[in-house]
Amino acid sequence: MNTSNDTTTRRTFLKQSALAGAVLGFPAVLRSANPNSAVQLAAIGVSARGYSDIHSLASHPKVKYVGFCDIDQECYAKADADHPGTPHFGDFRDMLEKLGDKVDGVIVATPDHMHALASIEAMKRGKHVYCQKPLAHTVWECRQMQLWAKKKNVVTQMGNQIHSAVEYRLGTRLIREGVIGKVKEVRSWLPYTGNERTRLLEPPAPAAVPKGVDWDRWIGGAPMRPYAPGVYHPFAWRDWQDFGSGALGDFGAHIFDPVFTALGLKAPLTIAADNSGINRQIWPTMETVRYVFPGNELTTGKTLTLTWTDGGLHPDRKLAQLPPEIELPKSGSLFIGEKGNMVLPHVGGPRLYPVENFTGFTYPKDIKGLNHWHLWIDAIIAGGRTTDGFDYAGPLSETVQLGNVATRAARPPIPKRGSNVVKEAPALKWDAENLRITNNPEANAMLTKTYRPGWEVPAA
Repeated sequence: MNTSNDTTTRRTFLKQSALAGAVLGFPAVLRSANPNSAVQLAAIGVSARGYSDIHSLASHPKVKYVGFCDIDQECYAKADADHPGTPHFGDFRDMLEKLGDKVDGVIVATPDHMHALASIEAMKRGKHVYCQKPLAHTVWECRQMQLWAKKKNVVTQMGNQIHSAVEYRLGTRLIREGVIGKVKEVRSWLPYTGNERTRLLEPPAPAAVPKGVDWDRWIGGAPMRPYAPGVYHPFAWRDWQDFGSGALGDFGAHIFDPVFTALGLKAPLTIAADNSGINRQIWPTMETVRYVFPGNELTTGKTLTLTWTDGGLHPDRKLAQLPPEIELPKSGSLFIGEKGNMVLPHVGGPRLYPVENFTGFTYPKDIKGLNHWHLWIDAIIAGGRTTDGFDYAGPLSETVQLGNVATRAARPPIPKRGSNVVKEAPALKWDAENLRITNNPEANAMLTKTYRPGWEVPAA
């Protein structure tokens, strides 16, 4: 990648575009007239992304922390330094019961496999929820998250914060306003693999659980397995099917977000996947997932194809009609339109090609980035809603996890090293209304999973 000519950086993009004001279709929620109200928050998962969310939300003047929950005693240090005296809890259900009405909202930043149970236990009690992406670990869980949020009428937000960033907001607006005409298809890509962190194919030899780590609670609803250092907790869990969601789960909720927002997508009609080989433990090192969605007034045909690739697979730069000196960004989306194309990097400002088609085009200057975390708090105070609530994030996350179902259903054996064998797989037919895959019973069973006793996710 030629960094001197590639993705416009956030700083340069903002400087060149001189963006200010708000964008049509993303209204900020007004605050309540009660200046003394405080939103009292509890956090489930307080390190890494959990700490980042705690820190970002703490900058809102109406936020107060009343409880922290984690399975690892060493994870509390940074959050405690910022918010001394906040009570600690080892089990989120115990925290929610003991704190009761002291909690208004809950942040969930656990590994993927525990998102749904932690969030739903909070929503059952009428708590507002900010949950990290992807919304949940299975398609069924994503649907239950939507239903519980609606049932309890709570304010929700998914933690794909670029949804509120100026780059994605501008790209979304250009598509909505027809700058490249109606959209023919979309390609999205990522350089990382689904087995990025460990490159293991099977669980390694077990080791003693470190002091201060509650391994049983970390495992939660997943099948029990022995602890192994540096392989699951605190970060490499994303590689493993029992805990994470691979490259697509990690980044799909980000990269697909402007595609969904710009084109008003909901649920695909079919999903097909090819991959370089997986087993029942890890995700593939290379995959292609093809979604077909119903078309609408923003697309050229009766259907729209959205293609995801990772592990180094990406569109041909010629498809985007780039100048010779420009390369595609490492990750992002390519919108192919009637009048030209838009490349939307992850994260960077949108770019229009071929250049000669947009001579004299001026980017809108009335757009600004919004604070994704503050929007959730403002909506709680005002009794409003967010643009990234579970009613929107649920279908987006269902689509992400349907791609993982298609990948698992294809399941070619892992090839020998140095081989990139890819197996063509038949498309899965998706009945979103009835939450079922109609043409593959094995794949349909993968929409949900079996939970360890005592850790079941309740249906709405």
